[in-house]
Amino acid sequence: MNALSTTTSTNGAEIQPKRALAKRRSKHACRFCEKPVDRVFVDLGLSPLCQSFVTPEQVDHGEMFHPLKALVCDHCRLVQLPAYVGGEDIFSEYAYFSSYSQSWLDHCQAYAERMTSELELGSHSQVVELASNDGYLLQYFVARHVPALGIEPAANVAEVAVARGVPTRVMFFGTAAAEQLADEGVRADLLIGNNVLAHVPDLNDFVAGMQTLLAPSGRITMEFPHLMRLIEQTQFDTIYHEHFSYFSLHTVRQVFAAHGLTIFDVEELPTHGGSIRIHAERAERRPKPTFRLRQLADAEYAAGVDSPEAYQRFQPRVERVRADLLEFLLSCRRDSKTVAGYGAPGKGNTLLNYCGIRTDLLPFTVDRNPYKHGTLTPGARIPVHPVQRLDEMKPDYILILPWNLKDEIMGQMERARNWGARFVAPIPELTVY
Repeated sequence: MNALSTTTSTNGAEIQPKRALAKRRSKHACRFCEKPVDRVFVDLGLSPLCQSFVTPEQVDHGEMFHPLKALVCDHCRLVQLPAYVGGEDIFSEYAYFSSYSQSWLDHCQAYAERMTSELELGSHSQVVELASNDGYLLQYFVARHVPALGIEPAANVAEVAVARGVPTRVMFFGTAAAEQLADEGVRADLLIGNNVLAHVPDLNDFVAGMQTLLAPSGRITMEFPHLMRLIEQTQFDTIYHEHFSYFSLHTVRQVFAAHGLTIFDVEELPTHGGSIRIHAERAERRPKPTFRLRQLADAEYAAGVDSPEAYQRFQPRVERVRADLLEFLLSCRRDSKTVAGYGAPGKGNTLLNYCGIRTDLLPFTVDRNPYKHGTLTPGARIPVHPVQRLDEMKPDYILILPWNLKDEIMGQMERARNWGARFVAPIPELTVY
């Protein structure tokens, strides 16, 4: 008998097979609302961890590739990657150091000056940053004699922060860590998270921990890439395993409200291709929403943030970017034009692996971070050299992988125009400068 054939019971009634009656179940539950999630936002194939650079000792070893498929929840609209890899495997030692971008440091210094003034922070205050990296931001509070504490899971990065004079605890943040810190008397008058919320596998535990650590009259500010800018600008390369979630204002307000926190203000920022900075307080303080928060919420709804169509149109646009970049690199090869990369960021590794770019199309890239020198990019295995390699090789084109920093990079490399080099940015669409 066929496995799907019907059978008959002893009383003659037809019995449908169990497999036919079983409803298809989603393999994944939403990281926030725990509803089933199976709507695909974008499928970028298989890719290794974007900061797992290959050292010379690892050249003859294999690499682990994982699915890079982002889903969107039909209930809360959280765009998310299933946790194919745990945070401990990603962040215990990390190759990303925030201090190698001057424009980012300028952004952080301006923020520290503003918040110190606005919140009247001083020696009596406590600033805490989650995922404080190499002390890139807290150094500006320390310089103003405001007590600061960094929470950073990557020991190698935290070591740099401590050497810079920024007190740093090596730990993963969540409710357990927050309770431990609170028991030690640490309560944050200003609790900061820059580009960390996306990196959190257990979103609810993390946000609940912030509520625990926040002082009664404290302020939370968090910055992260804005999902609606990601969609508008086809920024698919900002999707990688280290980023578990991608937030609209619509969704992040739901997440914070579920844990007794009210987002009352939002700023739109140019950083990372278009970010937002949210401001939140404890819900019992009843902060009033600002005009710009209401304005951005309205703009998101006008863009379709709460409808599936806005998410379904993304994949074809991503495939177009890949086709255009590959055609450009292939035409350079046909015309005997040389191309080199600038930067080895996480977004660049997503781009290289999704597009299938290898050393035949991009012989090498350069980076200001000496931690990456002498390594190969994960998956694509493009050699990473110091920036001076560009002056030696004098390529015809310089492909800017951290395209969000293209103005800063073109300024740093203005001398390349002396040998006739042109700059190329692949996102939001291929542009030659």
